[in-house]
Amino acid sequence: MFGLGFGEILIIGVVVLLFFGGKRLPGLGRSLGESIGEFKKGLKQGEDKDDSKK
Repeated sequence: MFGLGFGEILIIGVVVLLFFGGKRLPGLGRSLGESIGEFKKGLKQGEDKDDSKK
């Protein structure tokens, strides 16, 4: 995964936990998941528009 080992991922997780706290992490994860879903949907709609122009 992007050349990151277990130690680096663990350090990143601890830093995120310190910045956002344990109570805000579920909401942050949910927002991130929704954002990724919307981004993928936008990419697919863009591809569909390109296909219809051909």
